Amino acid sequence: MTRETVEIQRAIEDLLEHDRGILHLRQEIRKSRINRFTLVSVYSSAPALLLALFVGNILAWDRVDLARVNIVCVPILIALLILCVVVRSFSTTSPSQFVTVVREEWKSGYTGKKAIDLELAIERKRLSAASFTFPPQTRRHIYKESAPAAIEQYRSEGLHYRRIHNVFQSVIIIGSLGTSTAASLADTPAPYKWITVSASLSVGLAAGFTGYFKFRERSFYLQQTADSIEEEYDAVNLKVGRYKNSTDDEAALLEFTDRVETLKNDQRKRQQQLDQPTETPEG
Repeated sequence: MTRETVEIQRAIEDLLEHDRGILHLRQEIRKSRINRFTLVSVYSSAPALLLALFVGNILAWDRVDLARVNIVCVPILIALLILCVVVRSFSTTSPSQFVTVVREEWKSGYTGKKAIDLELAIERKRLSAASFTFPPQTRRHIYKESAPAAIEQYRSEGLHYRRIHNVFQSVIIIGSLGTSTAASLADTPAPYKWITVSASLSVGLAAGFTGYFKFRERSFYLQQTADSIEEEYDAVNLKVGRYKNSTDDEAALLEFTDRVETLKNDQRKRQQQLDQPTETPEG
């Protein structure tokens, strides 16, 4: 094993160690955000329910009998209070019998501190990578092996946008049918006509968000890019397609790198076009 090979392996291990620290910090930030969201949601749920019942009973006084609703909400309120106690036991520690301290990872400033640590860790990795000089062939091999991660990222983002699009489309379909059905009932009581108004508003909002943010198009392009990169990755590994007659592995790897970068640049351009607001024709 030559000295150059040993230095390359040492540099790769050093970069992998930086990646391990970065992934660990990102996991801690994600966990901290979930903890804070859980804490705020649970602690605010019981007061929000009480406020909603109070306002609802005032607005419906002498018009709608909300006794059944109030009876149903009592066990829900008790369950929320029990949930608050459970979450409190997870989010605090008791060093003594009379002192209760919030755990560090549940505090509001914990995420900000970890975000700063993450930025510093990324900068350390950049400085460490700048101190090593990898041959172009090594960089291309590393780039090739990072293609599956890029494929998974594009597909995950595409699935995310597709789910949002499906939710909005479901709201539009169900809301449209509900609105037309409720509106066709001529003897609908006045309080229940708010259902028609709410359904119509939901349909309008869902249609507006779908048309403005273009979730379906985003999902389609991300999935298309992921499939194209996967096709190139399989082709260069199996020596098929455009790489069928290639006898030089380095030349094939160079062509693969160029092709994947072209696909990524095309995806970025499409993303920028989707981010642009829709132009309205001037009257």
